[in-house]
Amino acid sequence: MEDRKYSDGLDDLSGRYLTFYIDEVIYSLPLGHIIEIINMQHITHIPGVPHYVKGIVNLRGKVVPVSDVRLKFGQPERPHDDKTCIIVTTINDMQVGLIVDSVAEVVTLDKNQMAAPPKAGKRMGESYLDSIATLNDKVILNIDCTKFFQADMAELFVHEN
Repeated sequence: MEDRKYSDGLDDLSGRYLTFYIDEVIYSLPLGHIIEIINMQHITHIPGVPHYVKGIVNLRGKVVPVSDVRLKFGQPERPHDDKTCIIVTTINDMQVGLIVDSVAEVVTLDKNQMAAPPKAGKRMGESYLDSIATLNDKVILNIDCTKFFQADMAELFVHEN
C-alpha cells in the first residue's frame, strides 16, 4: 500500500492557481490561499484607510476587509457588473477579500512555465508579482500573496492588541 502524506490538503493544491481578470490582464493566486468566491455585496466603508481598501463585509458573522485589486494596481475604478466578484483569501490566518473584474478558471502550472517578473519598477503591481507564466499562448501574472497583503495588514491591523 502506498503511503501518502498530505499537509491539510495543500499537497493537492500545489501548482494550482485561480486566474482572474483586471481589464484584459490575467492574474492568478495560489489556490491554497483561496477560501471562496462570492458575489458582490454591501461593503461597509471604513474611514482613514487607503483608497483601494473599500471597507469590510460580514461573511457569515466574520468581518472581512475588502480591497479593490484594480485600484491597488493603479487602474481606474469602474462600475461593478454581474461578473465582478470578491475572492476571499487567507494569509497568516486572516481572511481578506479581493474585488476582481471576473474570475476565469483554475489552472495547473509547473515551474518550467514560469519566469521571474521583470524588474521594471512598481507600476501595475510588479512589486507584488511572484512570477509570470505562459499557458496556451496566454500570459498569467502570478501574485505573491505575502507581498500583496503585507502593507495592508500592517496598515489595517497595526492597532490590534
